Amino acid sequence: MGILEKIAEIENEMAKTQKNKATSGHLGLLKARLAKLKRELIEPKGGGGGAGEGGFDVAKTGDARVGFVGFPSVGKSTLLSNLAGVYSEVAAYEFTTLTTVPGCIRYKGAKIQLLDLPGIIEGAKDGKGRGKQVIAVARTCSLIYIVLDVLKPLQHKKLLEYELEGFGIRLNKQPPNISFRKKDKGGINLTATVTQSELDLDLVRSILGEYKIHNADITLRFDATTEDLIDVIEGNRVYVPCIYVLNKIDQISVEELDIIYKIPHCVPISAHHKWNFDDLLEKMWEYLALTRIYTKPKGQLPDYNSPVVLRNGKTTLEDFCLKIHKSILKELKYGMVWGSSVKHQPQKVGKEHTLNDEDVVQLVKKI
Repeated sequence: MGILEKIAEIENEMAKTQKNKATSGHLGLLKARLAKLKRELIEPKGGGGGAGEGGFDVAKTGDARVGFVGFPSVGKSTLLSNLAGVYSEVAAYEFTTLTTVPGCIRYKGAKIQLLDLPGIIEGAKDGKGRGKQVIAVARTCSLIYIVLDVLKPLQHKKLLEYELEGFGIRLNKQPPNISFRKKDKGGINLTATVTQSELDLDLVRSILGEYKIHNADITLRFDATTEDLIDVIEGNRVYVPCIYVLNKIDQISVEELDIIYKIPHCVPISAHHKWNFDDLLEKMWEYLALTRIYTKPKGQLPDYNSPVVLRNGKTTLEDFCLKIHKSILKELKYGMVWGSSVKHQPQKVGKEHTLNDEDVVQLVKKI
């Protein structure tokens, strides 16, 4: 029996099993087995293939990467063309884009790479179409735009989330606050700092047993689910911010548009008419959470045209130095900082100092 057949069999058994305390252990085991099988789809034995196959992957450039994900003919190519001025083939029939099409925009001093990914079809995570390659590229993005047709957003949204979740992508979520450490002996030691509604020692042991882990320390710092624990054990999940881009708003009423604006993580646009692009770019900037740092050579004015852009919460003076060049840190004596991260203008700081967006930094070397 192949992997896809095994997955279908487990999903079918899970659907038939009633959810209650008596069946929680059995369901936990099924979920663990399902996660292991899906990992084999993500990381096939023997390597090869993958995101770089057939022109799908594109070399990373710029300060951040935004991937456009959606079903065929929702307007991804038009959106890329009008945002970045890049021609991604546009037509009124499905499956026009067959490879990843890159574009680039400069926004608030940062260089943002845009990727128009081929349209996803249902079953992509299982390899239908070229979905596995598409989603593998999506895993490398700093932000995902899920582009939806405003006339049928909910069914498409659920299907796309299901496909991305099945490939280990967690949208608008933080990694579970679970500490997990394997050890050589001592059995399973479970500590919970808050009351657990689903996980107990027996269930945790069953799940870990499925992974042939019999000695480990686990600390649950929130009310965790079976899925949360499996995600931590698997260790290959990516946590990506996501904006739902509802396209073709020229086809709906103002009243419907007011309702759409209340949906979380959502920006309504018209890619064809270039409506509401300002809101979309502003939301992109907010979700990317980039930090721009301006350099100031001694005796000169700050360079406000080419900021050093830091991301992923790495915003200390040490991170700033490493972004410029690794050798700078060895020669660093201290930094002089102007901006909202310091009380005095300027202020002398060490490498551990955390910088804020639009701070100005002058590096002072050891003599």
